[in-house]
Amino acid sequence: MNSNPPALATVEYRGRPVACIEAHGRFHPLTDLAHRAGLHGMPESLAALCADLDRWGPWVGALAARCKPGAGLGPEQVRVLAPLLYPGKVLCAGANYYDHLAEMGMPGVTKDTQRLFFFMKPPRNAVVGPGATVHMPIATKAFDWEIELAVVIGRRARNVSIDQALSHVAFYSVAIDFSARDHNRAPETFYKLDWVAGKANDTCCPLGPRLVAARDVSNPQDLSLKLWVNGELKQDGHSSDMIFSVAEQIATASRIMTLDPGDLLLTGTPAGVGVPKQTFLKVGDCVDAEIGTIGCLSVTIQESNT
Repeated sequence: MNSNPPALATVEYRGRPVACIEAHGRFHPLTDLAHRAGLHGMPESLAALCADLDRWGPWVGALAARCKPGAGLGPEQVRVLAPLLYPGKVLCAGANYYDHLAEMGMPGVTKDTQRLFFFMKPPRNAVVGPGATVHMPIATKAFDWEIELAVVIGRRARNVSIDQALSHVAFYSVAIDFSARDHNRAPETFYKLDWVAGKANDTCCPLGPRLVAARDVSNPQDLSLKLWVNGELKQDGHSSDMIFSVAEQIATASRIMTLDPGDLLLTGTPAGVGVPKQTFLKVGDCVDAEIGTIGCLSVTIQESNT
């Protein structure tokens, strides 16, 4: 997407992860740019950058301006990884779009009748990058998709106000929350749902391919979200349809737990998921998820990784 602002990415180059600025269709190693600018001590990972954002964040834009066309690493030289290796926590908002609730059998709900709730995914095992990276959960027959706006925390947040919440955001990205819907159901249990079995499977939180600075996203409630399966448009929503805004989610989550730099928040999905029509993914399917000018994340479903 040529209209994308310069952004941050992590690539594998010569067998190791390298934090880069992505600009002009190429990848520019962050530490190399910093060295040429006379900066010493630049973090070598984007997680470390988040941990010291007040010091290094302001330099990212200046270094991006130094990226020249034709310099850096070409796409053919690297393998793009998840930009954040690895988030401290992956916190996910459930049922947070009006139209998604309607397709799931709850039309006409109002905000005052809803309570924001979260579930979690394991950061080291669930988060993957683009490509042939997502493995079908073992024994599932109802593997579903959900495009989500991803928020990366850049400053510690504990019991923050809604008005101050967005000041704790470092970056935005694209995520897909893959779910084993059949594993999610647990009618024989008291609670009737099993969020871990349905949502916490390995490789089921692809992220990326890039991080866009919060300053380059003027309003996180004004973003289009689109997801295709094998080229067929399935989800076509807008972040303005969230029941609880990004700021409200951060404020609420920060009353439950401390949000640390490098934590990841997935903010819900619009209508168009597979379960209402009982249409699910199979091995070999290609899923493309695009949010505004933040980027397009593309993955291919693989056999179960046993």
